[in-house]
Amino acid sequence: MAEAERIISTPDIPEAEGAEGKSEDTVTGEVRGKGKRKIVVLFAVAVFAYLLDLISKMIVVAKLEHHEPIDILGDWLRFDAIRNAGAAFGIGEAFTVIFTVIAATVIVVIARLARKLYSLPWAIALGLLLGGALGNLTDRIFRSPGIFKGAVVDFIAPAHFAVFNLADSAIVCGGILIVILSFRGLDPDGTVHKD
Repeated sequence: MAEAERIISTPDIPEAEGAEGKSEDTVTGEVRGKGKRKIVVLFAVAVFAYLLDLISKMIVVAKLEHHEPIDILGDWLRFDAIRNAGAAFGIGEAFTVIFTVIAATVIVVIARLARKLYSLPWAIALGLLLGGALGNLTDRIFRSPGIFKGAVVDFIAPAHFAVFNLADSAIVCGGILIVILSFRGLDPDGTVHKD
């Protein structure tokens, strides 16, 4: 059985170029420094996605809820405020607490993975997932009908598709980016592998 061949990429981790003549502690310190920058990117993307989602929902609740939908692109796209107690497409409205636990678990997993993060694309992808999960988790905790049972505010309504919000968009974009990175063989720690 052939094991996967691991090829270490060097753009983010200074191993090959200029590593001679440096002590192992110096190289390890440089690697940690670059890793911290990726963690900052992860949290900056997460905060941006979270705030964009939060502000958009505050505007929608204040200006659009209990009003007629607003047509943006004729029949193709409109803003229509709804409350969704379930998951995507309104599935599983009776399991709001379970979706809350899943979102909290995703946040914990991303926070743990961040310690080994040396890849900029992975930092962006995980930041989008984290920001989106936090956005919808905030709704589930703080919106009516109660703590851990709150309904998510959705308002982007394309024709012949489910109504969603910016947190959902961030989660989908982050997920698509993770799939692309996985197919290209790029790991969160910055290594590239080929099977």
